[in-house]
Amino acid sequence: MLSLDDLGKKLTTIDGRGFKSYAALEGVYQGRRFVLYIDHVQADPFAPPSRCRARVTAKDAGFSPRLYANAARRVALEDYLTRRFQHQLARLGRGQAAVEMQRPGPGQAAVGMQRPGRGQVEMQRPAAVEMQRPGQEILARTAVVITPDFLEARFTVNLPAMGRTILGREAARIFVRLVGEIVQSSLFWSALDEAKVRNWVETAEDQAALRGQLPALGLVAFVADGSVLPRETGVSDLPAKGEIVPFVSPPELAVEMNAPNRGTVRGMGIPRGVTLIVGGGYHGKSTLLRALERGVYDHVPGDGRELVVTVPGAVKIRAEDGRAVTRVDISSFIGDLPGGLKTGFFSTACASGSTSQAANIAEALEMGADLLLLDEDTCATNFMIRDERMRQLVPDHAEPIVPFTGRVRDLFSQLGVSTVMVTGGAGDYFSVADRVIMMHNYVASDATARVKEIGAPAPVRAGGPVRVTDRVPMPRAFLLGEEDRVKARGMNIQYGRTDIGLGAVEQLVDPLQTSTIAEIMRYAGKKYVDGNRTLREVIMAVLDDLDRYGLDVVSRFRGQHPGELALPRRFEIAAAINRWRGLLVR
Repeated sequence: MLSLDDLGKKLTTIDGRGFKSYAALEGVYQGRRFVLYIDHVQADPFAPPSRCRARVTAKDAGFSPRLYANAARRVALEDYLTRRFQHQLARLGRGQAAVEMQRPGPGQAAVGMQRPGRGQVEMQRPAAVEMQRPGQEILARTAVVITPDFLEARFTVNLPAMGRTILGREAARIFVRLVGEIVQSSLFWSALDEAKVRNWVETAEDQAALRGQLPALGLVAFVADGSVLPRETGVSDLPAKGEIVPFVSPPELAVEMNAPNRGTVRGMGIPRGVTLIVGGGYHGKSTLLRALERGVYDHVPGDGRELVVTVPGAVKIRAEDGRAVTRVDISSFIGDLPGGLKTGFFSTACASGSTSQAANIAEALEMGADLLLLDEDTCATNFMIRDERMRQLVPDHAEPIVPFTGRVRDLFSQLGVSTVMVTGGAGDYFSVADRVIMMHNYVASDATARVKEIGAPAPVRAGGPVRVTDRVPMPRAFLLGEEDRVKARGMNIQYGRTDIGLGAVEQLVDPLQTSTIAEIMRYAGKKYVDGNRTLREVIMAVLDDLDRYGLDVVSRFRGQHPGELALPRRFEIAAAINRWRGLLVR
């Protein structure tokens, strides 16, 4: 095995040559207490960056096995080390124009020059060392992986060039000095703040434990007292600063839960059934619901929502005009349509607000959802309510849509599926609610008794069972030609020659989850879509592989740098497949 010094000499030797000479770098190099793998070298200055790994033996890294003794702890420790690597990359690269921390986002200037057009002079393209950049949620990722034998960090390097001429000395500085310093300060226990690492791991473990206790307590969600729910801005997921009202449970809904590290935690428990969140505009209704929808994930310490947990089967439902729907049984919510269009196997290339919302619910039920989260601001009005005056004008026999008021209790009584819904103008739901939480100036109170006094007209019930129909995806839809591509950009996926937009799937919290879904679709199409397995069986088989073998298993680069991946839930995987216009099912 060559050493990092040998790599530096090799780079110095090829300095000034054509870019393709970089290909000779692929290989394995011994550094100080770590091994550097250069798995793939980019073929062109403007091609996807080179993929690299730094591996440290478990013995040399020095982490106690207790820190990664279970899945929650291991994922949290990997998450912490990913953030530490990012932090050290920013710190050690500060003031050096050749190093950037992340790819530029919308509206940001890129580091380095774009590919020149005809007649333009090619300029220097600086190197860029990059790694996944996590958000407020702690997700299983491929950026840092911990096993009983070793710890490994995966990152990319945009190799430096002047036009298409190698800048070998600059590349040597990146690999020999910068990467080495980052590894030494990020991947060894002796270089880290012990108390901070333990707090990170224990906070995630507490969240997982609290979430696991919810079913036994008859709860679908828990919001700890003292939680900070408001966010910094409408486009930022960071906690708000300044004079913030910390959450306090209404006495009627207060429960105590036990966290393995923090001990007894008091807060608001939301029981199974139908729960309304009401209140005036800008008083915190949607903020609470947003915290609940993100409560399916663990959060970093200091986020403010790190003790807000929701059952794993919670799905946010909304209207989504224009989405594709493929043979979904929406007959429990919308009867047969004019023209003889049957809704037991409904398909459309451009769904309306009501049909898209019905399909979103039916698809969530198909995947085993046990809690629906709705906000009237993003729902189709004609799907949610139908008042008495409208019934007098348009009689029930002339309206195929069954208002959600007539089905929400059936979902719970027949399927055990609970609902938490934000409403500020639909009092018709009072008669079907088990409890009502009032938000006023971000202070929660139990308004259930007051709502019973006010009363509400009984909704017209749909009658009959709520139908949940499993569909079987067809293998030929997943076949890819030699020129077909599978990739993701932001919240969009290209699968073959078809684009899938996921901007309305609100529980996707990281673009890298979208990248992973794209890889899962390719992997599932090859291995599990056989014309016999249902969509749910296909997705659960893939997730079982991910749990058994790690996220790397779906990567095209298995055995090398696996690409930038973050674990999605089954519901979001299904959401992508269901919005794919190339989908064929029976």
